[in-house]
This record gives sequence, C-alpha cells and structure tokens, in this order.
Amino acid sequence: MIPTLKTDHYKAFGLCIKSAIHLPELQEVPSLPDPKDIDIVVELEELSEQWHETLDTNRYFSVQENAVLFHVPETAIYRIEKGEKITVSPFPETHLDHTRLYLLGTCMGVILMQRKILPLHGSAVVIDGQAYAIIGDSGAGKSTLAYAFLKKGYQLISDDVIPVNLSKDGIPFVTPAYPQQKLWEESLQAFNMESDDLRPIIEREKKFAVPVDSQFAKQPIQLAGIYELIKTSDGPLTVTPITNLMRFQTLFNHTYRNFLLSRLGLMEWHFQITAKIIQSTGLYQLRRPVNRFTADDFTRLILNTISKRGIYDGCSNNLT
Repeated sequence: MIPTLKTDHYKAFGLCIKSAIHLPELQEVPSLPDPKDIDIVVELEELSEQWHETLDTNRYFSVQENAVLFHVPETAIYRIEKGEKITVSPFPETHLDHTRLYLLGTCMGVILMQRKILPLHGSAVVIDGQAYAIIGDSGAGKSTLAYAFLKKGYQLISDDVIPVNLSKDGIPFVTPAYPQQKLWEESLQAFNMESDDLRPIIEREKKFAVPVDSQFAKQPIQLAGIYELIKTSDGPLTVTPITNLMRFQTLFNHTYRNFLLSRLGLMEWHFQITAKIIQSTGLYQLRRPVNRFTADDFTRLILNTISKRGIYDGCSNNLT
C-alpha cells in the first residue's frame, strides 16, 4: 500500500522539486512556487506490475524510451522520466530513510543525465571563489577530505553527486546540491566529533548525515580543478597531474552511474561535455596511504599547490 504524505517543495541541484515524500536533507522553498517553475515532480505510485512487464526483469535497471526503472530489493521500485518526474513505489515495511537514499542518489543522478548535466561522483568545495571537485571510488575518502576543508572555514557545494553544467561560453560550473555531508563514524572520530546527535544515513549503519547549512554555497560556482583520490597501502601523499587521454577516462570512471550512459544514448554528449571541462579545468590525482589519517595533510598540500599554481607546471607535489 502506498502511503499518503504531505507534498512539499524543495531546491536542490539548481532545480525546484515538488515531492510527495518528505526530504529533510533538502532546502525547503519558503513560498509556494508557480507551477511553471517546478522542474521535478516526485510522486508515489504502485510500479510492481510495470516492473515485471519490462524486458529486463532479471536486472536491477531497465532503460526504456525517455525513462529508467530500477529495483532495489526490500526498498522500492523507482521510475525516472524525461528529467522531469520521479515515481517511487516503496515496498511494505520499507523505512523512508532507505527510500530517500536512492531518491537523492541514483534517481537524481539519472535526472541530471536526462537533463544533460554531468553528475560526477564525489564532493566539491569552494576555495577562493572557485569550485574544486574531489572524485574517487566509494570509500576513497572524498567526503572526509571535503569536511577537512570545511573545518578550515571553506564551503561545501555538493556531496556524493556533483552536478556540472556548462555556461553559454562553455565554462564548467558546479551547481549547489544540498547542505549535507555523509561521514563514517571513524571519520567523525578523527575530527573529534560525536555521532550521538547525528542521524544515521540508514538504520544500523555507521554512516551519518552531517548538516552543513552555515557553510553551504548557494550559487553556481566555476569549476577550477578536479582531484581524483586514490588509496595506497603506504608511502607519501602525492599530487600528480592527469594528462592526455587519461583525463577522459578519469571523468568517465567517476561519472555517477556511468554504466547507464551507453544505454541512454549519451556517450557522444558525455565526450563533448568532458572535452569542454578538460579545456578549462585541471585534473590531478591524489594518492593517499590508508595506514594513517591524511585529510588535514592533504588540505594543506592542495591549498599550497593552488596558491602557488605548482600543479600547473606538470610537476608532482608530495608530502612525506
């Protein structure tokens, strides 16, 4: 049975969202928007029969014309249409925290793709008026490094899904997502923070939602640099430029839900937008040893290379 919930309006990813599901992570729109200003509608509807009629019932995703359906066992079925509508069909006894996790993650990633906005997987911070993206595989330490910048007084512009769009002149900009980070308990401990007053992302998991309202950027900001975070067993912290065709591969590897690009017919678009990003944005690889906490050291190293522009020389910077 689909629950009946109050409809609210929110702002996230530069979009106005009308949602039948309460989304406490997002910023509420203070006044009722004009219907023509609503970009995305989130509705509750039974999708089980529709899912079983798809050709891809043995998979988690089904890509149709103008729509993507995906199935999360014991959580919900989702349908994302034309970059404008998300339909959610929760399973019985599903906790809404689980439902929202995929709504704000995979669903928004697909919405951005459908709208020709590049979703990178990572966190983005604002340093000296420009945006810097920290990308990497799950567990690489992206959010932890971003939070280390916030501890130094810098702003967050996005966490988990980074929306990158191009201006009319082809300059890449990051659009604000929503004012929250996700940090593992071990990261909180490294920052001498308690988890008692924080909400777990989902029940029984040691990853917590950390509100950052006072340090959240409200306007789109030009993207100046992209850092790929790589874990190593030991050794020094290093910052090395990514060059030539590896820049395209890096951006593809860390595009959120990149396996959908081909099935959505977006490979050519992805190449074109990443080519524009590469023209005006530096890409660098950060190698961090996992045998010690390195976020504070990396913030100093990155700030030093930004201020001195040392990384633009094609040299490698390191900290032992």
